[in-house]
Amino acid sequence: MDLLVTYDVETITPQGQRRLRKVAKICEAYGHRVQKSVFEVVCRETDKVRFVAALQEAIDPTQDSIRIYRLPAHALDDVEHLGKPRLIDPRGPLVI
Repeated sequence: MDLLVTYDVETITPQGQRRLRKVAKICEAYGHRVQKSVFEVVCRETDKVRFVAALQEAIDPTQDSIRIYRLPAHALDDVEHLGKPRLIDPRGPLVI
């Protein structure tokens, strides 16, 4: 499945800054960063369950927001892109 993940984590406090780093590391383990807080993720349903659970554990739901958009199958193969070229194939190997 193809996912687009965006997040907004409160960073005013040191705890918020730690949560931001943790959320970013979790997202990096599952997908490719395409903007500062936007990731493209290609995964199986079981991986999505683990991914969402890890994110829920990392955030403060009263301060932070994560949006996960489930895209149609292979939607990331047909992205219109402007500007700096996309260097990473979303279906290519994910090196951590």
